[in-house]
Amino acid sequence: MNQCFAMLMACLLALAASPTTASAQAGFDRPGGDYTSAPVRTGDPAICAARCERDGRCRAWSFSYPNTATKDATCRLKNKVMPTKEDACCVSGIRGAALLEPRLGTLEFAIDRYGGDYKAIDIPPDATGSGCAKACQADSKCRAFTYLRPGYGNTTARCFLKDRITKPRRKPCCISGVVR
Repeated sequence: MNQCFAMLMACLLALAASPTTASAQAGFDRPGGDYTSAPVRTGDPAICAARCERDGRCRAWSFSYPNTATKDATCRLKNKVMPTKEDACCVSGIRGAALLEPRLGTLEFAIDRYGGDYKAIDIPPDATGSGCAKACQADSKCRAFTYLRPGYGNTTARCFLKDRITKPRRKPCCISGVVR
């Protein structure tokens, strides 16, 4: 009995220590293979990934951010793993893959730095929020920023410039960063 327990523990430790390479991909869609779709009122791609995990038919999923044409974000579950297509509208993944937000330098994906706003401006939609980051860098008063994607409470993209660095909070609506 002790030998079986020791062998089971060794297997569990080996599984826990092995790195996982599969992850969801922000900025990519998986067109085709849809068998169902549903709105995601929270606008959080993690909800779509969780739906796929709970559905035995699901092999892959695609999440579309809300935009001016659609009021809600959309989750599409797929019965086969389709090839990815680069598209800023979406986050996609395969069943069992972790949802990891991208890291591009100092940009903080799915992060809102609430508070400290001294200026809010409408800007063109941008999958990376880099236009908002540039607006902050160009303003010597700006210490941090939050880019709000269109469709999250506003039909246009908004850039919030901040005169202080506030605590980061996970929110799929936003891309933030600290400049100074």
